[in-house]
Amino acid sequence: METPVNKLLPTVLMLMPLAGLAAEGSKTPPATPAGQSGTFETLDANKDGRISLPEASVDPALVEGFSRADKNGDGYLDHSEYNQSIKPAPR
Repeated sequence: METPVNKLLPTVLMLMPLAGLAAEGSKTPPATPAGQSGTFETLDANKDGRISLPEASVDPALVEGFSRADKNGDGYLDHSEYNQSIKPAPR
């Protein structure tokens, strides 16, 4: 005897790949392309006027230089520290 679950299982299995495709289209792109700095406003996700290390994590180059850029050592980058960190190095 076929139970309702046995009738439903093949349908569910057939529809699972479609659910994956639908979910793939709803992914939001990262705030900045990999390796490129965004604006201060883009990186300051919680809009508290400073960038934390987790917020900076969307930009690998910023993460790498975060501790050097954080001049006052408070664990955040303010506007001034961020602007200094994205300036090209003098030649």
